[in-house]
Amino acid sequence: QVQLVESGGGLVQAGGSLRLSCAPSGRTFSFYSMGWFRQAPGKERELVADINWSAGRTYYIDSVKGRFTISRDNAKNTVYLQMNSLKPEDTAIYYCAARNNYYTPYNYWGQGTQVTVSS
Repeated sequence: QVQLVESGGGLVQAGGSLRLSCAPSGRTFSFYSMGWFRQAPGKERELVADINWSAGRTYYIDSVKGRFTISRDNAKNTVYLQMNSLKPEDTAIYYCAARNNYYTPYNYWGQGTQVTVSS
């Protein structure tokens, strides 16, 4: 069973930065893509950004374009989310996720890490 382990959340003031990291534990796995979702209180979970593992193609939700950057380290099998110019509305639990191919939904999940941005 693959488990995704996240780190890097915390409390930061508006305008600050945080970097989230995520790597699978246990056996090494080759994913089609990995991504970061978030869920704020009272809201549905949304895909924030994802990256195709082999080609490096990226996707961002409009609200984070120009502020967040998703990247991967193939050697470490790790995906990162660099979050700059954070806003209070970015406050949420952030989840790392992975999927095996384009046609399947994200089916591997991390436990979530809290990001809180104070105004």
